[in-house]
Amino acid sequence: MQLEIRPDPAEVGRARRWARSRLAGSGIEADEPLAETLILLVSELVTNAVVHTGCPAVLRLSLPGVAAEEVTVRLEVADSSNRAPVPRCVGDEATGGRGLALVDGLADRWGWSVEGPGKRIWCELDRCARPVDGPDHGSAADRPGPVDGGAVAAFQAPEPLYGGFAYEAV
Repeated sequence: MQLEIRPDPAEVGRARRWARSRLAGSGIEADEPLAETLILLVSELVTNAVVHTGCPAVLRLSLPGVAAEEVTVRLEVADSSNRAPVPRCVGDEATGGRGLALVDGLADRWGWSVEGPGKRIWCELDRCARPVDGPDHGSAADRPGPVDGGAVAAFQAPEPLYGGFAYEAV
């Protein structure tokens, strides 16, 4: 599935709405942590393409089939700019510049590659089987799955990077 993006900041909201609508038919619930993380990553990557390149872009989303419990979701944004994505170090008071740091912290894997005259930035999120709750299954720490990285249920921003302010996707 793909969506063509114009170099206009209003496209970020349209990209989020498009991604949410695609999740609905894939078996990933809107309130599932994977969905919330995916929408945030769509926001960040599309914003970067729109703001930093000034070029049209293409958003691609690879979603699992409805029955899949353990899958990988892949998000890609391709644009025609030859400018490489560069993570930035910003101060506590900066209002931008943390997009790739968020991608790095939230995605299980991410990277970029040259594509024709431009580039493709991609990230992947793993969806693990949902844990079974109950007295015989132990605590969350005893069950397999990500506990200190990857697509986690709650995003907790490290104090030095984000200056103590909560990040909110709009």
